[in-house]
Amino acid sequence: MSKLSHIDKENRPVMVDVSEKKTTAREAHARAVVDFPPDIARRFMDGDIRTAKGPVFATAIIAGVMASKKTHELIPFCHPLGLDNCDIHISMDSGRRAIIDCRCKVTHKTGVEMEALTGASIAALTIYDMCKALSHDITISELRLISKTGGKKDYVREDS
Repeated sequence: MSKLSHIDKENRPVMVDVSEKKTTAREAHARAVVDFPPDIARRFMDGDIRTAKGPVFATAIIAGVMASKKTHELIPFCHPLGLDNCDIHISMDSGRRAIIDCRCKVTHKTGVEMEALTGASIAALTIYDMCKALSHDITISELRLISKTGGKKDYVREDS
């Protein structure tokens, strides 16, 4: 059975020591979904909408990238990483959902899964914040890791 990486032998929380790990190119792809009520979803079908706070998707992309770069300030045991890239793409699916894909890259001794998950989640929260004046019946769901490469083993989610 695998053990938790952030717990020591005495069951205390610890940061993972990456000093002996090999530096490799690492990538992670995370996704979040924002489900809108039908009347709000229709507003997005021709592209981004502008609110009093600005263009919704464009602002969410900026917020997600900013959050990805600050993940170590938000998650206690994440290592500070100088991301090589963070790319967020937001699109509407055929229903009434915004699909947020966040891809992060770094050459480092530790992965970027948490940075990708943080970017996707903050982009989703930004969309909620910018649209909540229209409705509070907006749902954020399906925050998940889609894939990661580099490090000990690669991962690709089967149901993505």
